[in-house]
Amino acid sequence: MKLQPNTEKVLEKEVNGICYERLPVKTHLAKIKEPLYPFIEKYIRPHIKKGDWIALSEKFVTICQGRVIHESQVKPGLLAKLIVIGVKKYKDDIGYSHPRKMQVAINQAGSVRMFFAMVIGACTRLVGRHGDFYRIAGHRISEIDGFNPAAIPPYNQYAMLGPAEPDKTAEKIQKKLGVPTVIIDGNNINVEVLGRSSQVPVDKKTARLILLDNPMGQGDEMTPIIIVRKRK
Repeated sequence: MKLQPNTEKVLEKEVNGICYERLPVKTHLAKIKEPLYPFIEKYIRPHIKKGDWIALSEKFVTICQGRVIHESQVKPGLLAKLIVIGVKKYKDDIGYSHPRKMQVAINQAGSVRMFFAMVIGACTRLVGRHGDFYRIAGHRISEIDGFNPAAIPPYNQYAMLGPAEPDKTAEKIQKKLGVPTVIIDGNNINVEVLGRSSQVPVDKKTARLILLDNPMGQGDEMTPIIIVRKRK
């Protein structure tokens, strides 16, 4: 396959006996509150084919929606510093080990709820049950990202909330651009599908498996859009 100038490579993945081509599309660095639809159309229009669908990075969508918080606006409190002591640390991802990021989550969910999430989550983890902290805290705090020193400047200085109404946003993109769309929260640890438009030819579970190796990358690739194509 001959690639267009702003596509980096074709990454193949087989799921349920079907081979999918994933084309990471290189873009410029999105600005805060940059109009979302013209940005996407500019980069996908030269490459899109009938039957294709696209996956968008939730960070990219969040930036264009302006759902970001600068580090100067966040002062970690005692609860944030206490909770991060017990947070699991990852080699290639700060997760929730950053007190400022934890403070953003507290601001979203409330200190009382976060305190109980910490206590109950710690207790259930002792018996091998994981994820209760995020389930009890609610408020989509698992989607919060940011304050990552490895991120591209200036976004290493920002926390990013999850995209607003991801299913509706994906549906609007599909309606405006005529391309089925999913929005994913992806990193080197896990990938989750946050939003899916109605004409995406696979369900959320299958879309997640297709993108589970995070083909967008986790560094400075600047490929926040993936074109997904079923190989014939």
